[in-house]
Amino acid sequence: MAEDFAKAVEDGLKLAKRIYLGKDKAVMTAPKPPSPPVQGLADYYLPSAPMVYAVISDPGFVDNPDFPSYQPHVYGRCDPPALIPLQMSGVDLEVNCYGDTAFVQISGKWRVHCVMGSHSCDCRIAVPMGNQGSILGVEVDLPKKSYSTELVGLEESKCIEKIARPQDGGFMKPHIFMLTIPQVDGGTNISIKLRWSQKLLYNDGQFTLTVPFSFPEYVTPAVRKISKKEKIQLNVNSGIVTGILCKATSHPLKETKRHAEKFSFLYESEVLTWSKTDFSFSYSVSSSNMFGGVLLQSPPLYDHDQRDMFCVYLLPGSQKSTEVFKKEVVFVIDITDSMQGRPLEATKNAISSAMSKLGPEDSFNIITFSSETSLFSASMELASKEAIERATTWLSTKSTVEGSTCISIPLEHAYEMLSNTSGSLPMIFLITDGAVEDERNICDQMKKRLKNSGSLCPRIHTFGIGSFCNHYFLRMLAMISRGEFDAVCDLDLIDNRIQKLFSNAFSTVLADITVDAFNDHEQIEVYSSCIPDLSFESPLTICGRYEGSFPETLKAKGILGDLSSFVMDLKIVRAKDIPLDRVLSRQEIDLLTAQAWLSENKQLEQKVAQLSKVTCNISEYIRMVLLEKNKIDKAIESSGSQKVKKTDPHKIKDPLAPRKTLLQSLSVGFGDLTATAENIRPGFEQQKLPDAAEVFLKATSDCCGRMCNRCCCMCCIQCCSKMNDQCAIVLTQIFTALAFIGCIECCTLCCGQDGQ
Repeated sequence: MAEDFAKAVEDGLKLAKRIYLGKDKAVMTAPKPPSPPVQGLADYYLPSAPMVYAVISDPGFVDNPDFPSYQPHVYGRCDPPALIPLQMSGVDLEVNCYGDTAFVQISGKWRVHCVMGSHSCDCRIAVPMGNQGSILGVEVDLPKKSYSTELVGLEESKCIEKIARPQDGGFMKPHIFMLTIPQVDGGTNISIKLRWSQKLLYNDGQFTLTVPFSFPEYVTPAVRKISKKEKIQLNVNSGIVTGILCKATSHPLKETKRHAEKFSFLYESEVLTWSKTDFSFSYSVSSSNMFGGVLLQSPPLYDHDQRDMFCVYLLPGSQKSTEVFKKEVVFVIDITDSMQGRPLEATKNAISSAMSKLGPEDSFNIITFSSETSLFSASMELASKEAIERATTWLSTKSTVEGSTCISIPLEHAYEMLSNTSGSLPMIFLITDGAVEDERNICDQMKKRLKNSGSLCPRIHTFGIGSFCNHYFLRMLAMISRGEFDAVCDLDLIDNRIQKLFSNAFSTVLADITVDAFNDHEQIEVYSSCIPDLSFESPLTICGRYEGSFPETLKAKGILGDLSSFVMDLKIVRAKDIPLDRVLSRQEIDLLTAQAWLSENKQLEQKVAQLSKVTCNISEYIRMVLLEKNKIDKAIESSGSQKVKKTDPHKIKDPLAPRKTLLQSLSVGFGDLTATAENIRPGFEQQKLPDAAEVFLKATSDCCGRMCNRCCCMCCIQCCSKMNDQCAIVLTQIFTALAFIGCIECCTLCCGQDGQ
C-alpha cells in the first residue's frame, strides 16, 4: 500500500506540470524535486509531516483555478488516481508533554490549487505520527461544510448506513493515518486540525521528543507574496519534582515560562519555505540514582469510572554503574512458512546481535518451532565466543517450514530449561507472527507455574509480527511474567524493534518490584497484576484506581543486579495541570483489553469502550466515524425559515443531524487463526495486474520515446496538438489493450517536443 501511495504521489507531481500561473508562461507549482533513489521510492514520497493531497481521477480537471490555461483537452482517466500534494499557507504546532507522553496538535491551511474552479476532487489527509503514535482526532473546516472524526460503540456503528472505502480512512502504515474528505471545489481553502499522542524516547536519563515536521519543498506556495507563518508552542510538565535541564532543540525556541517541573517555549516566524527538519526537543532529569514518585488526581466529571486515579513512576537515573543482572536467556522463534523472507531474516539478525551482547557469565539457548520443535542445545550454553559462533551458524541454517503453529510445547521446553536457575535473571523471548487456539490455556498454565516459581521467576518477553498474531495474548503472557511486549506491522521495523526489546530486557536494574499497601489495600486496583522490571532503557509507569483515602507514605521494593534488596520512598503529589486520565488512557486501554480478552468479560469490554470514547483513543470495542455537517442547513435553521414536510413520523430523519460515514476498523484485532493455519505472510500484498497490463505497458513504451512507470496507459498531454504516424500506431495498440483492462491514463512526462 505504501508503494502504491508513493507511486500515486510521483504521478501527481508529474501531473502538476499542467498547472500555469498565467501571463502566457508555464510555471511549475514548485521547484522540481530531486530525483528519488531507485531503491527508496516509497520512503521518499511518504509524508514526513502532515500533508493534504488532491485525488485526481480525471487529469482534465487539473489546472490553476484562478488563471485557466485553456490547455488541450485530455482523454482518459488516472486509474488508480494520482495524488497531487496541496500547497500549504500556514501551520501551527502545539505540543504538551506530561512525563513520557506528548499530545500533539497541528493546525494548518491548505488550498486546492491544482483543480479548476468549476470542478471538485476528493482531498486525502495524511498524518504521520511519532514514536508509538495514536491518532486522537481530525477536524476539517470548509466554506460550506465541516468534518470531524468521532468514536462510537460497536452496536451504534451497526446502525450507520454509509461505509467508507478502505482507502478513504485508515492506516497506510502503522504510524501514518489517512482520511479522505469528499468533493472539495477547486480553489477552496481548507483549514485542518490534527491531534495525536506519542511517546517520548528515554535514554541515559534524558527524554527526547521528535514530531514529524519536515515539509517537502513542493508544498510551499509558488506565489511568494503570500504570507507564510510558522509557529511552534511547546509546554512541558514533567510531573517530576526533581530538577530538569533542557538539552537540545531543532528549532530556535524562546523560553517563555519556567517554574519547577514546568516550562514553556515559543517559536514564531515568517518564513520563505516551511520547516525542512522534524521538530525535536530533549531534556534531562538531574538525578544519577533511581527515584520515583506517585501522582494522584480526581477523575473528570465525564469519566465513567469515578474512582480517583494514581500513577506510580520509577526512573532508573543516568548513572550506569549499577550492576545489571546475570542472565539466562532462551530465544523461542516461530519458523512456520509465513515467516519466510524479511520476518525470519530480521529475527535472525536481531538474535545474533543480542547474543553478541551477552557476557561470558551469561547462558543461552535457542528453540525454533512450527508444528515441531528444534533445539540448538539440549541444555543451556555459556555465552562464550565459540558457543555464540556455533549458535549463529546453526540459526543461519534454519529456514521456514510448512506446518501449523504450536506455541505451548516450545514455551514449556524453555520454561523447564530455566526452572532451576539460581543467582541470575531468567528470560524467555517469544517471537511469532501467528495465533493459536489454546492461547487462554497457555496463559492460565503459565500463571500457575510462575506463581509457584518464587523469586526471580522466568520473564517472558513477547514480540508479535504483523496483525495475524494475537497482540493481546502476547501482552497478557508478558504481563503475568513481569516481561515486556512489543509488536510491529511494518516489516521494515522488525530488526530495530526486536533489538530494542532485547536491549531493554538485558539492561534490567531492578526486578521483582512491589509497592507496599497495594496488596494489603482492598480499595486500590492496579491494572497490571505483576509490576514489570525497571530497565536503564525506559522509565516504568504503574497506573490504577482507588477509593477512599490513599496511603500517606509509600515504598517501592525490589532486587538489584547483585541480588541485594532495594527500598525506595515514593513521594506522593497531587497532580496539578496534568490531565492524568488522558496521559494514562492508552496504557489503561491496552491492559484492560488484554484482561477482557483473557476473562471474556463483557463488562470490562464496555468499560474499555467508554474509556476509548471519552479519551478519543482507538480500541477493539469502538469504531471511528466521519461526521459531515452542512453549514448552509445550520444557517437556515438559525434563521427559522426551514419548512417541515409532513411524512411518516417513524421515517423522519433530522436533516440537520451530522451525516455519518463509518470508517474501516482501525484496531489490530485478536489474531487470525485462519491466516495462521494457511501460513499467510504478514504484510501480504495483492498480486500485480494480470498479463494484459504488460501489453498495455508495451503499447505505451514508445510514446515520444518515454515510458511511464505505471501499470496503465498514459497519453501525452503536453506534446503537439497533432499526431504523427507513430502516435497513431501507439493509440491503436492502446485501445486494443483497453479491451482487456479498461483503464487509461494521461502521460504527464511528455518530452516537451511536438511529436518528433
